[in-house]
Amino acid sequence: MNTTRQNGSLFTHIQNKIATVEFGHPASNSFPSELLLRLTNELNSLSKNEEVSIIILKSEGEKAFCAGASFDELVAISNLEDGKRFFSGFANVINAMRTCEKLIIGRVQGKAVGGGVGLIAACDYAMATEQAAVKLSEISIGIGPFVIAPAIERKMGLAALSEMTLDATSWKNVYWAKEKGLYAQVFETIKELDDELELLASKLASYNPEALSAMKKVLWQNTNHWNELLNERAAITGELVLSEFTKNALAKFSNK
Repeated sequence: MNTTRQNGSLFTHIQNKIATVEFGHPASNSFPSELLLRLTNELNSLSKNEEVSIIILKSEGEKAFCAGASFDELVAISNLEDGKRFFSGFANVINAMRTCEKLIIGRVQGKAVGGGVGLIAACDYAMATEQAAVKLSEISIGIGPFVIAPAIERKMGLAALSEMTLDATSWKNVYWAKEKGLYAQVFETIKELDDELELLASKLASYNPEALSAMKKVLWQNTNHWNELLNERAAITGELVLSEFTKNALAKFSNK
């Protein structure tokens, strides 16, 4: 289902202990603040839902997986408080994914930029098509992927984070991302992806939920400080977005 709503859409379908959470926005499935808040609340709710063992996170359509944060909201930031609040949106989602008691599988059908890459990295397991290239473009507009960096470094390593951050205008193809650990499996078509995703999710949902929850905690050991860390990173980005360099860079994109 495609959406034309300004604040995007979020739908959850639960069947056979599998909760499929689908987000969408007409601007390449980007995230305005309201949609980030809704996703955070939904993940927190599913974490405590005894009818759910596994969560699948996906976006609508067959093109981009996620274009990151809302460009319109980014351009509109005018003070430090608004900037910190805006960038805290992805911080809250990543922390909700981290603390969620259920394993989260990412279903990535297309390209991901910025915060979208952070979402994939925060999944416990991610499956993708060959179209699922990734890019971190933040530093090219005067900010940086500060909020999502811990999730990306944890999943892919510091070298991969550095390469994507500094080569900010280049797409990294899906096989590069798989080699670095972002994706567990890559498929030629969306149908192949969905078939294997259904098979994996069904298997996992049949396992002992207590074991799955315990494994989730093991996978995220040594990240208890992330609530404070990601909020600090949101403040850094919120300040940088007010810089003259970033304002000029965003203005150039707006005029294209």
